[in-house]
Amino acid sequence: MRSRRVQILVALVLTALWGAGIYAAHANGHLRFLDRLEATLTDWRTQARGVQRPPDVVTIVAIDDTVVKRGGSYPLPRADLARVVDTIVQFKPKVVAIDLLLVDRSAAIGDATLANTLATGPMVLAAAAIFPSASETVAPSEGPLAVLPEAERFLQPLPAFADHAEVGVVNVATGQSGSPLAVPMLFRTRDKVELSFPLRVAARALDQPLTVAPDRLMLGNRAVPTDSDFALPITYYGPRRTIRTVSAQSIFDGTLDRAAIENRIVVIGASVAGGGDFYPTPFDSLMPGVEVISTAITHLVAGDAVVRDRRVRIADALSATLLPMLLVGLLAWRRSALGIMAAAAMMIAWAGLNLFAFTHGVWLNAATTLAAAVPPVTVFAGVQLWAGGRRTQYFAAKSRSLAQFQAPALQEWLARDPDFLSKPVRQDAAVVFVDLSGFTGLSERIDPDELRDLLKAFHALIDKAAIDCGGMITGFLGDGAMILFGLPRAMPDDAARALKCAIDLHRGLERWIASLPPAVAGQLGFKIGAHCGPIVASRLGESHQHITATGDTVNVASRLMEVAAQNDARLALSDTMLDAADFHGAPDGVLSGPLLAHVRGRSGVVTVWFWRDQSGPGHEAAKAEMIG
Repeated sequence: MRSRRVQILVALVLTALWGAGIYAAHANGHLRFLDRLEATLTDWRTQARGVQRPPDVVTIVAIDDTVVKRGGSYPLPRADLARVVDTIVQFKPKVVAIDLLLVDRSAAIGDATLANTLATGPMVLAAAAIFPSASETVAPSEGPLAVLPEAERFLQPLPAFADHAEVGVVNVATGQSGSPLAVPMLFRTRDKVELSFPLRVAARALDQPLTVAPDRLMLGNRAVPTDSDFALPITYYGPRRTIRTVSAQSIFDGTLDRAAIENRIVVIGASVAGGGDFYPTPFDSLMPGVEVISTAITHLVAGDAVVRDRRVRIADALSATLLPMLLVGLLAWRRSALGIMAAAAMMIAWAGLNLFAFTHGVWLNAATTLAAAVPPVTVFAGVQLWAGGRRTQYFAAKSRSLAQFQAPALQEWLARDPDFLSKPVRQDAAVVFVDLSGFTGLSERIDPDELRDLLKAFHALIDKAAIDCGGMITGFLGDGAMILFGLPRAMPDDAARALKCAIDLHRGLERWIASLPPAVAGQLGFKIGAHCGPIVASRLGESHQHITATGDTVNVASRLMEVAAQNDARLALSDTMLDAADFHGAPDGVLSGPLLAHVRGRSGVVTVWFWRDQSGPGHEAAKAEMIG
């Protein structure tokens, strides 16, 4: 029971670390595939929310196919654009926003006419940011504005036009999906910061001062709910023309409705087929860019933007960390269909909460939480099911067949002193771990009786080596064992005897494997790790007790087997062990090292040496392989 609790605790800790790591990696700009997944999930949530009536504050005057057919060309001639702007100004809008790049000169009379017209009313013109590459990041040491998209330069309107209007950058952030999910509010080059087109328009329409704080934007006394990079998340009200749209042709025809213009924000932009300024959205595969910009302006003016601020990101981090832990806990609580049903119900509840939050204006990241939850839950559930079935039966049979292989020395000590280690004892000891490699795969291919004989011979070899050197086998771990030197009391030569035992095991196992049939010997190997230091020896269990040792010394000795395998060796020794044993080498053996190794699950490093036999079968085989 205690072992299971430890396993569950480890699973919960690993799950929490996984979730936190996924969130941190994505927040730092890695795992970009999650952005595409989040875009898809956002489209689904937007469609589930349905079409909404937008606040009636913006009118789009579209330069559409009808206008192009009338004039016969696109872009619209400047004189015609001046006529459109002049008519709109006469109907007294709050502000006229021209979502067209007026960066090139045209006919002089047309440019002059448009410049004079722009001086007659409140105007905002579009500029464009030109980026040097797909990467738009800057050094984080440059302060809070370092997160802004850094442009190489800005395409500004001609001075003749810009002198009569305010200017804002019109770029949107499309992400990997191609659908604009946010509109940056601020842009920068290396020497200046520019406001976005929607932010300029909203500030002018509301007639409120704009304040740029380190973590937020303020329009008057109202905070603009931007993301961490000062981008405004946007959600679409519906398909194209959901925001009130009129054709610029109505101006040339004299049919423009004054009510569509008066005291409103008017955005002039292109929706010409083939014009290139179109984006896919959840409701429309070809949404004109001017309507994307108008959606952002509406959010800013009406204050109905979806919220994705610092508090939401904290909620995302907690969700990515705690939800996987809760799901794993539910699966561990009931190792049955009940646990799976409880975990499924929790996932449905989370999905419902996420959708509810989105439809009420709070954008919780779904992709990161799914990436944090699905892999550990899937792995844990699979392990639970496997452990509850075949593995339980297999290891139960294996335990019965190996129950007779207990160390005789342990039985003698307990017979002499029934209270041996009834209370934990802290002392120095030497620990040797040995483990067969390839045994699991071999067990699938050979007869069970042959497997039992193989294990019996292996355990007998370990038992003999331990007894000859005065060690105690605290337990066989199936195809491995732990041998302890230092019980019932610590001795000055514990490390020396443990080292001799490790070398004897190395030689004995090499000879034993070499004596096996080639089909079996070719599948088997072994690894040994030895370390010494402080341990806590104790007796564990109630009705069925066993003696064990715990502590960092034991963990390091066990992990040294991995270090040996990683370095094509079979015996890994810590420098602590060699120093304590006063080891200066053994006949027909060679030490290589030292190696500063990172031991799994431990923060520091261990100095490791590798002992190799120069006379055994393994050495001869290696020599033959080199010659061949």
